[in-house]
This record gives sequence, structure tokens and C-alpha cells, in this order.
Amino acid sequence: MTDTTDTTPPSGDEPPIEPPASGGDDGTPDDPIQPIPLSDEMESSFLEYAMSVIMSRALPDVRDGLKPVHRRIIWDMEEQGFRPDRPHVKCARVSGDTMARFHPHGDSAIYAALVRMAQPFSLRHPLIDFHGNYGSPDFGPAASRYTECRLHPLAMQLLADIDEDTVDMIPNYDGTTEEPLVLPSRFPNLLVNGSQGIAVGMATNIPPHNLGEVIDAVVHLIDHPDATVEDMIEHVKGPDFPTGAYILGRSGILDAYRTGRGSVKTRAKASIEETKNGRYEIVVTELPYQTSVSSIAARIDELVTAGDLEGISDVNDDSSGGETSLIISLKRDGNPNVILNKLYKMTQLQSSFSINMVALVDGVPRQITLLDALTAYLRHQVDVITRRTEFRLAKAERREHILEGRIKALNVIDEIIALIRASDDVATAREGLMTEPFEFSEVQANDILDMQLRQLTRLSRIDLETELDDIRASIEDLQDILARPERLNGVIKDEILAIKEEFATPRICEITYDDGEMSIEDLVDDKELVIVMTQAQYVKAVPAASFKTQGRGGRGVSGGKLKVDDIVRHVIFTTAHAHLLFFSNRGKVYRLRALDIPERERTAKGMPMVNLLPLQADEKIQAIIDTREFAGDRYLFFATEQGTVKKTTFGAYDTSRRDGLIAINLKDDDRLMKVIETTGDDDIFMVTKRGMTIRFNENDVRSMGRTAGGVRGIKLKNAQDGVVSVDVARDDTSILMVTESGYGKRTELDQFNVQGRGGQGVIGIKLTGKKGEVVDAFMVGLDDDIVAVSKSGITIRMPVREISTQGRTATGVKVMNMDDGDIVGSVAPILATDAEIDDGE
Repeated sequence: MTDTTDTTPPSGDEPPIEPPASGGDDGTPDDPIQPIPLSDEMESSFLEYAMSVIMSRALPDVRDGLKPVHRRIIWDMEEQGFRPDRPHVKCARVSGDTMARFHPHGDSAIYAALVRMAQPFSLRHPLIDFHGNYGSPDFGPAASRYTECRLHPLAMQLLADIDEDTVDMIPNYDGTTEEPLVLPSRFPNLLVNGSQGIAVGMATNIPPHNLGEVIDAVVHLIDHPDATVEDMIEHVKGPDFPTGAYILGRSGILDAYRTGRGSVKTRAKASIEETKNGRYEIVVTELPYQTSVSSIAARIDELVTAGDLEGISDVNDDSSGGETSLIISLKRDGNPNVILNKLYKMTQLQSSFSINMVALVDGVPRQITLLDALTAYLRHQVDVITRRTEFRLAKAERREHILEGRIKALNVIDEIIALIRASDDVATAREGLMTEPFEFSEVQANDILDMQLRQLTRLSRIDLETELDDIRASIEDLQDILARPERLNGVIKDEILAIKEEFATPRICEITYDDGEMSIEDLVDDKELVIVMTQAQYVKAVPAASFKTQGRGGRGVSGGKLKVDDIVRHVIFTTAHAHLLFFSNRGKVYRLRALDIPERERTAKGMPMVNLLPLQADEKIQAIIDTREFAGDRYLFFATEQGTVKKTTFGAYDTSRRDGLIAINLKDDDRLMKVIETTGDDDIFMVTKRGMTIRFNENDVRSMGRTAGGVRGIKLKNAQDGVVSVDVARDDTSILMVTESGYGKRTELDQFNVQGRGGQGVIGIKLTGKKGEVVDAFMVGLDDDIVAVSKSGITIRMPVREISTQGRTATGVKVMNMDDGDIVGSVAPILATDAEIDDGE
């Protein structure tokens, strides 16, 4: 190796470099300053600093879930007596005393830690009972001189039995007093309230959880020591953020619980409401954890101003009293469903919480799983209860020894009194009691000497023997707890279940499915539902149990508070897991599950369809088909206003695209009128405005692809005519036709011969000038009803039986009396099987 030592002699202006002193005879250096390579010093000092930050500031202990500052605040408040049964005290007093005795850091940092333990939006179960302004996600708390605090009753469970030698005590920073190394923590605070911190080279981010769920997991672990992470996940469903909102999916939760790291997708709880002026607004009532209303509102304003988000007219923060209310007003042409989805994508209304479960385990920072956290906590509780039992046992044995001495003294009370009187001093009396003939122990002798003479002469043997029996029974029980692990585990289980009974609350944060990640069947029961949709495009799902079965002739129950000119158009009996296909007048099909329709009370109006589907301004739902399976042997039959028909297999519409698919290729001036389900061999009836009716077998229409345009079903006489109805011939039914002027009739189906598709058909009802055009036509049975609504809002319901049966060319009878200038706007059947649903109003 080449020697690179500089041998150049020093210049005259520089003193020669002297070698280090060799030291004295004993080997000690003459100069106390020793040269150390800078890299070694930096490495050593940085490691010491890093470990100090990790151990003393940033990371929680897996046993009590607290960082030193939080532990010291709680301990200081316990030492000063600021308990739940005492008055509140100034926070400045707590932070100042904690700084003076236990935590020699800035008082502002201590006060910030104190306030966080009181904030219900930060901790799932606050540990500090606070008076005053503790701030919000948008602004900080009031100064410590204005606010007051005391320990919360739940915080006392962290300190429970700390005076019974349950944990180690260590000197404080100046050695003047002691502080606990860890708190007994009688509930799993690390998981219940979570923790966040940034250390040197590592960080922790543990979310809060539901107290009841976590305790259930601990109890399961006690009963099943060989339980796995999967077993724990059965009890701990996921984080339970104190701000509520939704958690989307469970994959991130499962990753975090299995590995210690994962990402949870959260979404605000928002609803779309219709205002009095017919517009819509998005009302946000719950936000993702650690987001603020003001920052989200500012972000929305920024997006609107930049032109990146359209359709929003105003944003208002109406939050107050701890309740969130962010109101986003939309423009008249704004699509609420589309805008809400954009808000989820572009703002913190949907965000992710990164879980990083790092905590101190045996004084060492470790990445822990859910099972690791629960196991370490349970191990801590075993140690706490063992030490507490040993403490109580020693105390009981000392008391037993005292009681045995007192009972023994009763037998020789006169001699004892004589000895004490004859003794020159206490030491002589003590020595006399410890020697023959008494032979008391020193502890017993001191107890006898400490008692007043009147107590010695009035001792009750029965009371002493009763207490001694109780003490001995207690000793036996305590010894049994120490001897048998199952007894000790039983004590832990009983006490932690008592905490659950007193403090646990229902889950706040709802876990729902995430599209494309997990099956909805895993989260929602397949219960029976009734889907109700009105002429004005309002839809709702009602539990089937809300409608009681009625006998024939019953008038039903109120099925909805509708607008005066609105009627029920579609009633679908289905189940939550069924698919619903919505076909619009523009020839598109949308798919939802029945469970996607918001559930409402039986008498509620429902939600506008535009809130659920991305419909265009002039787009309306014309038909609803429900199915559980897209079977290949079933068909959907389409009819357009200009007489075009199409038949397509059910399976062609098996898609989950929420933005819709082309269901039929329409001409520019045509629109879809109706979609019906067929078997492939049904007779089809089509009726036009002018009363022309054609009956043909659907075999005349070949099966086509989803995007096909169809073939002619009926030939219209002129451009003013158009198809108003298509239906399938059914046994025991007749066809009912109703005109604009309120005339109608029933006609038997056998009066219409089957012919080839594409013809003009035959007269189904003879129309004159005053009768107007046909409004609607459909198959009815004798037990069915109909509801007709005029343009002015007049509604009538009547049984089909009251409408006479007439020939094919008859003009019909008066079904509804109309005022001058008024006409029938719509007609809908109420089938006998649906009789319990009645628009009624």
C-alpha cells in the first residue's frame, strides 16, 4: 500500500505538530482531551439521540398504549387528586406541575398532549374530562389559563390498583419522587385510542378501535391461547374512527392486522337532498378521520374557481356544537351523483389512513400485528394481576398474623396488663411479650403495645375470630389464583368484561364494501325488499315486512307521500342481492343491486333517480327488470315510440358498469317506451295512440345483439301516431285501454287475432274527437285496480271490475270525469299481488 503521510516540514510561521502525550507511568493520559474520529462520534451521538426520542418521546408502550408525556400527565393528575369525583382544575396547573416534577420539556407541548386526550374527535374514548374550548380539527384549543380538566372515569381504569405494587416505579428526572414505568391499564388502550408519532428513522400510526370489539378479542384470546390473527379479526372488525364516516372494504384492514402495515380507505357520509326550489344539495354529516370541514370547503372553492369542478353554486359550513354539516349547493343542471363522485375523487371527502403499528415491546420498537398487540397486553395483565394478588396476599397474611396475636392475647389478658404495668419502658414490655411465657412475635408485640388499654380489655373474641376466618378464606382464594392460571385468567376476564359493560359504546364508523374489491353479499343480508318507483322518477326500497298481507278487496296502506300529480309506476318485489336493470327512454340500461336503493319508511316519498344513476337532463327511466341470474333462456323485449321492437337474451345485459350501456340503438327522433320480460314464445300486444292494436308471436322477432336497432313491430299510419304500450298476453286477463278524456274499456284477448309483425294491426278502441288519444294500455285481471291521474293533479283509483268489458271496436265508458281543458296524464295498474302498496294520496 502506498504511504500517503505528509512529510513536508512545516513553514516557519507554523509551529511544529507535537505528537499526543504518551501519559504518565500509570498509563493515564496527561491531556484529558482525546482525538476521536468525527464519524465515530456522530454515529454514537446520533444513535443515543435516536434511542432517546424513540424511548422517551415518540412511541407508545404496547402495554398501556401511552407515550411518556401522556403517562406522566395522568400520573401527575392522580398524584394531585384531580379525579372524576373532584372539581375541575386549571389546565395550567396540571401542565406546570407535570413539567416541574416529571416531564422537563416545554409546557406548550405538555398542554397539547393534555388537550388531545380530551378531544372526542381525536380519541375514541377520551381520558380527560375537559371544561372549556378544546379546539377542533380546524383550530386549536383555548389557552391553558382559561381551560379546566380532571381525569375521566375511564382513565381511572388505566390507574386501577397502581397502589398495590402492580407496576414498577422509577425515579423521576431529578430523583426527588417516583413515577410509574408503565400504567396497569386495565383495558387495551393502545388499540382503543390508537397512537401517532414520528421518531428518528421510524413512525407509528395506530388507529382507534371500538372498546367492546377489542375486549371481546382479549376474552377470546384468554379462552383460546392458540388463537390466530384470523380469529382476532372475527372480533375486531376494523378501526372505529371517532369522527364516523365509512370505511371502504376490508383488504387494507386485513393487511394491517396480519402484517402491521396497511392502508384503509375512508369516505365521508353524505346525502343528496332536494331543496324547495327543485334543486339539489349535497349534505355532508360525517368526515374521514383527521380531516376538517374548513379545509375541504376551501379545496372545493379552489376547484370550482379553477374550473376543475362544475355544477356547484355554493359551499356553506353549517357545523356547530361538534356536529358536522357541510352543505354543497348545486346548480340547476348539476348532476348530484356525478358531482359527489368527483368530490370523493378530488377532495378529502375520501381519503386513506395509513396504518403502521409500531410500539415498544419489552423496551424495543417493533412492528406488531393485531395478535402481537393483544398478546402483549394480555401478558401485561397477567403480570399486573399476579403482582396485585401477591400484594394482597402479603397484606392478608400480615393481618392474619396480627389477628392471631390478638386472639392469643385474650387468653392471657390479665398477665399482659400486669407485664406492661410492671415494665420500666416500652422496650422492656416488648421484650417481655416476646419471651416466655408469651412468645409473641415482634410485630404482634408492637401491635399489642400500640393498642390503648381500654381496647385490650374490650376486645371481642367473636369479632376477631370472624375477621380471622374471613382473612384466611381470602388467603386461600388468593393462593388459589396464584396457583392456577385458569383462575388468574378468569379474574382478568371478569374485570375487563365489567369495563366493557360500563364504558363500551356501539360502533361509530361503518364498514361498507368497496366496489371491485369484495363481494357485497359478504356484508348485507339478502332480505326481502319492495322497490317502488313513481311517475315523477322517485324511487325507494321498503322492507317487505312493512306491508301486511290483505285479503281480496282490501284498500291497502299508504305507500308514499307523493306529489299531487305523481303515481306509482313500478312495484318490484325482490331481495337485497337481486340485480335491478333500469332502462331509460334514450335506450340505455343501468344496473344496480336492490340494496343500492336507499331504504325509506313506507310513507316516505323516496329519492330522485338522478341521485342514483348518471342520467342526462332529459333522460327518464321507462322500465325496471329485476333478476338474480342472467339466464340464457329468458329474453328482454323492447318497444319504441315509432313501433320498433327488439328481442335480446337476458345475458347480454350482465354488466356492472355504473355509467350505463346501450340497450337498443335508437333513431334520433325515437325513444324507448317499454321493456318486458318474455319466455321466447309469448304473444305480444302493441297499442298506439290512435288505438291501433297488433298481436303477434315473439318468434317473429329473432334474437339480436345488445346494440342492435331492432325491426318493425307495428306500422304507424302517420307521424302523429306512436306506440304507448307493449305487454305480454297472460291467461285470465283482458286488455284495458284508457284515453285522454277519461274513457276506457276492457276487451277480451281472443278478439285480437294473431298476425305477423310489421302490420298496422286492428282497431283496439274506436276513438272520436272528444275521446282523445290512448294514454296507456295493459293487461289486467278482475281483482286488479287502476290509478289514473289528470294533468291538473286529480287522482282516482277504481277496481277493474267496475270498467265494463266491450268489443274491440267499442268506444268505451266514462272512467274518470274530467274538467274542461283537463286530460288524463297517466294510468297505472295495481295488481292484486301488489295490493298492499297504495299511493293513496
